[in-house]
Amino acid sequence: MSKLVIVESPSKIKSIKKVLGSGYEIMASMGHVRDLPTSKLGVDIENNFELKYETISGKKDVIKNLQNAAANADFVYLATDPDREGEAISWHLATLLALSTDEANRVTFNEITKTGIENGMANPRKLDLDLVDAQQARRALDRVVGYKLSPFLWKKVKRGLSAGRVQSVALKLIVDREKKIQAFVPEEYWTIDAKLLSGKKSFVAKFYGLDDGTKLDLPNEETAKKVVTELDGAEYIVSKIKKGVRNKQPAPPFITSTLQQEASRKLNFTAQKTMRVAQQLYEGVDIAGRGVAGLITYMRTDSLRISAEARAAAKNYILGAFGEKYLPKAERFYKTKGNAQDAHEAIRPTDIFLTPESVKGSLSAEQYKLYNLIWCRFIASLMANCVHDTVAADIIANKYLFKATGYSVKFDGYTKIYEEGRDEEEAGGGVLPEMKENDVLKLKEIISNQHFTLPPARYTEPTLIKALEENGIGRPSTYATIMANILQREYIEREKKSLKPTSLGIVVSDLITKHFKNIVDVKFTANVETDLDSIAAGNANWVKVMENFYKDFAVELQNAESELNGKRVKVPDVESDVVCEKCGRTMVVKSSRFGKFLACPGFPECKNTKPMPEDEIKQPCPKCGSKLVKRNSKKTGKAFYGCTNYPKCDFAAPGLPTGDICNECGSYIITGRGRKYCMNSACPSRTKKSAKGKKTNE
Repeated sequence: MSKLVIVESPSKIKSIKKVLGSGYEIMASMGHVRDLPTSKLGVDIENNFELKYETISGKKDVIKNLQNAAANADFVYLATDPDREGEAISWHLATLLALSTDEANRVTFNEITKTGIENGMANPRKLDLDLVDAQQARRALDRVVGYKLSPFLWKKVKRGLSAGRVQSVALKLIVDREKKIQAFVPEEYWTIDAKLLSGKKSFVAKFYGLDDGTKLDLPNEETAKKVVTELDGAEYIVSKIKKGVRNKQPAPPFITSTLQQEASRKLNFTAQKTMRVAQQLYEGVDIAGRGVAGLITYMRTDSLRISAEARAAAKNYILGAFGEKYLPKAERFYKTKGNAQDAHEAIRPTDIFLTPESVKGSLSAEQYKLYNLIWCRFIASLMANCVHDTVAADIIANKYLFKATGYSVKFDGYTKIYEEGRDEEEAGGGVLPEMKENDVLKLKEIISNQHFTLPPARYTEPTLIKALEENGIGRPSTYATIMANILQREYIEREKKSLKPTSLGIVVSDLITKHFKNIVDVKFTANVETDLDSIAAGNANWVKVMENFYKDFAVELQNAESELNGKRVKVPDVESDVVCEKCGRTMVVKSSRFGKFLACPGFPECKNTKPMPEDEIKQPCPKCGSKLVKRNSKKTGKAFYGCTNYPKCDFAAPGLPTGDICNECGSYIITGRGRKYCMNSACPSRTKKSAKGKKTNE
């Protein structure tokens, strides 16, 4: 018998074929094969929200090959990714290949390993049409909102804008935070630190208040000076020492959201980059001496479950590498949140004994960094606590109380290999010198400092993902897309690691907030996610959920059109510090499909434009000597360097010209990503044999 197994990605084929053998043919759908049309709504609102699917452009040959293979196979297994999206792709394939949805032809692989593949093939099931309905409901919701709300923004703000159901909530969170920052009024406060000596060791004690334990604020310099004056000549006496032991537990293994947060903190990866690299580790990497193998379990998950086999393997590794004292007294179990789908395990290595260092030579730098993070976090999650010896000292000086805290590591435990990153610095202390009650300490210095309260911090990518997760907005598979969309639409911009709304983003968010309260309401959006989960569990009808959503949305849309009645909302220009040399006005920042540029606000009287100052390049065009500017491709969005003399000069390159000429072909040498290379992709110098015998681009 010949059996056909259809997966999403071709990178899985080799691994699966190796396990299943010659009786199976493995083919890939290359992702989705059908979708809603790109040029029209594709949702028949009047006919129970029926979805009008079309074959995705460029997929006809893929589908034809799959149909031919299915017709010649004795049995077809649908082995797309193990989530709602994968279930929907399998359903579309079943429709196109005329496969029965009542037959046990759906298999899922939680990991692309021998065990994972064999377990999946041994447990085929019917297509879960409830999961398919949940995915269809999400697709219909997002399409209706996008196709109804986007034209509204075109008419009221400007053409080309778009709005999304979940993205609008994320944008509002960022805009609301920015408004709090702008409205924040700082308040003055003072601190007093006493630098003290116990024996020969110095430490710092912080002013707390009165010696009876009453907290005393220092709102201004006058109050601080009064305290400092009254401390003049005071004797600093230890009134109380409290020693204790603090147990620090390890963080649980990764789920999708925490992986994205930690990869941002520690590796400076975007959510999109994290998921791309994680997908590669899941689908399989060619490991020297072992062949292609998946290194991690499925990376779209909200579950903290760990299989018994993985627990046993981790226990054996910890025993062998660190000894019995690094195992906890009782086995660790982590509780998954109540609203989690719990469809998969937590993200973990598929083979504990494939340590990051042992596979480093087979991985790219990005793959190694992420695998190392996942591997260390998982091992640490099953190790013993870190134990601190803590000490707190109360110190009396005249009628005032100072406090000092410190700790020392008694047992390193899980921190031997991993500690979770933090978005904010934790308050703590170093090791305090040995002291006992009634000890008299020597004052080295008394320091008073002025401070001002700070506004709330802007969201970063990890803190926004955390906020979305805590509020039940979106699901593991959507966080990276949400982030990418609002950045790409230029509703927000990065300022170092912070996410700051643009003028356009604020206008769009305010307009949607005013006229579509449900769309941007956090609780409402979280309830929609709950409804989608209910559909997936078979407890709700997706058409009814759509009807309940649309009846309110349609009313809001009609009211918004009526209230604005043809009025347009202007996006305020952002002023630069560049003066127009033609008319003397201060130039403003404008955007086009090629990126940002400076323009004179006196248009049309003055039509002067300039590239952004940071885009001006000192290196001249190597072809004609004119100025070069940095631009973004309208097709790919990627940056390139182009001549300002275009179209007379057509020079454009993905890297900055060095002024040198290639010895091999006479083309231009450019720099990019930390290296120099010939811009001619056909140049012989672009290809060489690496030490491993593989072809690599220089």
